[in-house]
Amino acid sequence: MSTLQTPSSSPGGGIPDSSLAGPFPVGDYAAALRGQLRGFANVQLMGELVNLRAARARVYFELRDATGAIPCSAWRGDWETMCAKAGGAPGEGMQIVVAGGCDYYPGSATSSPSFSFAVRDMRHAGEGDLLARIERLRRRLDAEGLLEHQRRLQRVLLPRSIGVITGETGKARDDVLAALGRRGWAGRLVWAFTPVQDRHAAPAIVRALGDLTSVATVDVVIVARGGGSLADLLCFCDETLCRTVALLGTPVIASVGHHTDRTLLDDVAAVSCSTPTHAAEAAVGVDCNRARAEQAAAAGRLREHGRRAVLGRARHLAMLSRAPAAHLERQHGRLHQSLREIRAGARRRLSAERGLAERRAVVLERKTAAGLIDCRERRPRELERLAMALAGHDPRRTLERGYALVRSPGGEPIVSAVAAARARDLEIVFADDTLAATVRER
Repeated sequence: MSTLQTPSSSPGGGIPDSSLAGPFPVGDYAAALRGQLRGFANVQLMGELVNLRAARARVYFELRDATGAIPCSAWRGDWETMCAKAGGAPGEGMQIVVAGGCDYYPGSATSSPSFSFAVRDMRHAGEGDLLARIERLRRRLDAEGLLEHQRRLQRVLLPRSIGVITGETGKARDDVLAALGRRGWAGRLVWAFTPVQDRHAAPAIVRALGDLTSVATVDVVIVARGGGSLADLLCFCDETLCRTVALLGTPVIASVGHHTDRTLLDDVAAVSCSTPTHAAEAAVGVDCNRARAEQAAAAGRLREHGRRAVLGRARHLAMLSRAPAAHLERQHGRLHQSLREIRAGARRRLSAERGLAERRAVVLERKTAAGLIDCRERRPRELERLAMALAGHDPRRTLERGYALVRSPGGEPIVSAVAAARARDLEIVFADDTLAATVRER
């Protein structure tokens, strides 16, 4: 500070005379402070890299450990060279060792001053304690089965009420509204504005979750935040917050950071989305505008089919109502035709039966006449012939020729001498008379 020049004090100053040096111009004091800080010896620092961000000319980040933090910066060209020497750019939460010294930007009338540790070399030292603690907590939650509880919950395809936890001034709010507007969703949207960064964020989000699920009775909750460094997103790795989300009976959709960011909230939530827009689309599983258009088209097709069906049946009924007489006339014609066919068939059948009967009568008459002729002419001659044949076999005619018939008194014929001797009394029949005879033994 020996280079500082004390200006002359103005009369009537408000600060009483004391042992303090000065007053000095701010620019002179800032330049002296920069010189003093740059005069410190170059050292090596070790800590976890967080809040890495690149500007056009410089790269800025912080080194942290359990007891403190130092802002660091490096020229962009020097940073790329250091990353190439170290085997790649370090990631958020990695443990690194940097070499350099203190630097101070004094600012100006239009810019703010800033202190940083000017990095001139860098090497990797391994995984940081922060990432290790997050990984240990993830394994413990997984062992307790809390990473699967939310995923087993039944999500409503078209929720009536959606709760959104986000920062009041962030872009996530506008992204959610725009996505729900594109979906055409017209349900109830309940906002819970909380801090989404620093140590107060996790307890505030836990209270908002309790309010939304118990008081507002929402069907699904969206927790949304834009991108940031690991330190910015560290509140979403809070153990209390993760356990609260895992044990909720309402599905929670996490949309924290960008595509490459991953927090413990993404692991315990029912759905993990890369952007707030994606989260809103996941909350409303139906594109309401498209569904309404499809329903309107289906209703139009149904209405057209119904109109055609009604018109077709109306035309048919009108046709039937206008021509019942014609219909009856056609039926009468069919009946008369059937009756004429039946009568003609009956006449043909009677005629055929009559002709058959006449033919049968003629044949019968002829047979009867032939029978009469046979009875009158041929039968008498036949009887005469039979009478002559019978007369030729008459025993009396044989007796008239000189023969006699020997029989027993009982009338039985005797044809041998032995039989006559045995019978003794005989009857001898002649043509004109019968005589009794007795056999005498010789």
